[in-house]
Amino acid sequence: MISTRWLAKRKPNWQRLEQLVDRSGRRGVAALGHDELQELGLLYRQTASDLATVREDITSRPFTSYLNQLLSRAHNLIYMGRSPNWSGILTFYVETYPRIFRETFPLVLLSALVFIAGGLAGVVVTLRDPGFAHQILGPQMIETIEKRQMWTESILAVKPMAASGIMTNNITVGFAMFAAGITAGLGTLWMLITNGLLMGVLAVATARAGMALQLWSFVAGHGALELPAIFIAAGGGLEIARGLLFPGMMPRKDSLQLAGNRATKLLLGTIPLLVVAGVIEAFISPVKIATPLKFLLSAALFTALVLYLSGSMRTLAARED
Repeated sequence: MISTRWLAKRKPNWQRLEQLVDRSGRRGVAALGHDELQELGLLYRQTASDLATVREDITSRPFTSYLNQLLSRAHNLIYMGRSPNWSGILTFYVETYPRIFRETFPLVLLSALVFIAGGLAGVVVTLRDPGFAHQILGPQMIETIEKRQMWTESILAVKPMAASGIMTNNITVGFAMFAAGITAGLGTLWMLITNGLLMGVLAVATARAGMALQLWSFVAGHGALELPAIFIAAGGGLEIARGLLFPGMMPRKDSLQLAGNRATKLLLGTIPLLVVAGVIEAFISPVKIATPLKFLLSAALFTALVLYLSGSMRTLAARED
């Protein structure tokens, strides 16, 4: 257990590090003198060592949270001046992004559960009131479904243009769910519920028309990447809400800034997923190929995504080396 004496010796260092970070302001390290820069580096290393000690004591969780936030702010200050390069981008996607995903996984999981809850609500309401589907989907969509036609057939005629439009739409939805986090998360949750509701209504409407297999075989291929990417983007929005509503020992402004930084990185990782999903949705999902192959593709893509985000791919590669 960490002693009061140990804390009394370390707290002045933490407070001094926080002062230097606060003093830097918008100018970054340019606002600090030569001696202060040296002090910043020393305090950063000492505080990182203190954090490792504090983590071993389960009774010191408030200090663990505080030091985590303080070190993140100091890290951003120290490294913000570095210009991006290809190796940095590779490091971000190979190491940084999976780590940030795992740290924010509870929020991503919450996003998925809210979406599923909206879907289940859509199923229940549509089963009880068939007219609800007409209100949500509109007469044109209902007419298409009643004719047992897939509304996605038009994609086949303009695949390149469709791929571009689908990618743009998916990325727009992801960014909207992310940005809506600034409404204390209410906007993000509302979008998840409404999108889930729409999927639930559509599932029941197509099932009644005997088109359930057609719907899910279409969704399977790109959905394995698109849906997780949307949940991750929404998780970024909820991370912003968390920083806004629960600042802990930090000033609310600094807490929001730190949460926004983490959430932005979380969002950036979804862009490649949505691009690949858009290509699949335009060129593979609407094509009449064997249905089992589409579900096999879905399983393969989702498995690869899980291995990547969990860090298992990197572990396997390290073992092979």
